[in-house]
Amino acid sequence: MNIGDAAARSGLSAKMIRYYEQVGLIVPASRTAAGYRDYTPRDVHMLRFIARARDLGFSIADITALLDLWRDEARRSADVKALAQARIEDMRRKIAQLQDMADTLETLVDSCAGDDRADCPILKELEAPDGERSHSYRYKQSGASSALRGRLPRDNLKQGQSIV
Repeated sequence: MNIGDAAARSGLSAKMIRYYEQVGLIVPASRTAAGYRDYTPRDVHMLRFIARARDLGFSIADITALLDLWRDEARRSADVKALAQARIEDMRRKIAQLQDMADTLETLVDSCAGDDRADCPILKELEAPDGERSHSYRYKQSGASSALRGRLPRDNLKQGQSIV
């Protein structure tokens, strides 16, 4: 089958299939007499495996290792599990970083009056040099998020008072 059919059956784009060939994730398909790629049902099965692994967040290097394990009938399931656990840990770190970023942005949005005035705490925070920022998600990554409470201008306002 040609690359378009393999793409349709695997759920990958033809461009991604060519990329996976280029980086060595899959062996380049055989060619027809006319020079077109010719994929087998086994190739499509492998492409589906790769697509599913990518959907689960595995890197190209991880997928290479998973493919090697998949092909190795003497593999240890512990090796597969270790790869999956490492992926979970990486995802949890990224989720925590994204949550910290969202929390910081939410705090900055809460500190902005959002009216007709030109003064904006969000822009001030974005333009501030690293050492002069009042709040940054990077600080939260080190576990110091609670120490930042009260450091934003809005945190020190009395009820009804405005930042600007």
